[in-house]
Amino acid sequence: MDNNPYGIAALWQQGDPVIKGVAIILLAMSVLSWYVMLVRTVGLLRLRRVANSTQNFWHARSLGEGLQIISSGRQQNPFHKLVEDGQTALDHHVNHHEDLHGKLPLADWLTTSLRGSIDEGSERLQKGLSILASVGSTAPFIGLFGTVWGIYHALVGIGVSGQASIDKVAGPVGEALIMTAFGLAVAIPAVLGYNGLQRQNKLILGRLNRFAHQLHAFYLTGSPIARNNSKNVTPFSKREAK
Repeated sequence: MDNNPYGIAALWQQGDPVIKGVAIILLAMSVLSWYVMLVRTVGLLRLRRVANSTQNFWHARSLGEGLQIISSGRQQNPFHKLVEDGQTALDHHVNHHEDLHGKLPLADWLTTSLRGSIDEGSERLQKGLSILASVGSTAPFIGLFGTVWGIYHALVGIGVSGQASIDKVAGPVGEALIMTAFGLAVAIPAVLGYNGLQRQNKLILGRLNRFAHQLHAFYLTGSPIARNNSKNVTPFSKREAK
């Protein structure tokens, strides 16, 4: 395999700086896209566990206990931040009637604050996805550029030597076409990863919106919205929410 005159090693040895540069760029794009996919996948798995724990949040007997239930290590997550932002908005509205927002209805002020927190969480969930989208859309064309450049030099070499037999054409042209395969090998995982992460982000955002809906009702009334007539739920006291 190491002595294969038509292999990748031969392509690297015979390639000019442009071909080598294209190969390095594709390798860097592949490493970066896989890094983003692994990091985002680990983060989404953690957030799924947090989302599943939001039901237990309503069984807590204090706000601090509830925050511990939906915390994931020392890192904040959008569910944790949603509770904190809602409580902060409630306290600020109650204690600052002289401000302009103090003249707004509490329901509207809470809706705005919770929506802002959800938007910030959505922005964090989208972090890195633009890299996957860029890699998925550009890698095939970068590989194609390497192919065109390689074929051009192969044809120039054949024209100079004056030999156009199969053994003279197959090697250089085949090696140039490898660049197209490299581009596809980089782009396909990036596109699949982007679509998969987007789908999981939508699921997380759906859970976050439902949790925000319950929090909105809780901060206004002191009890969360009942779901599926669930029983044995111990909501926070209205006094503690304030």
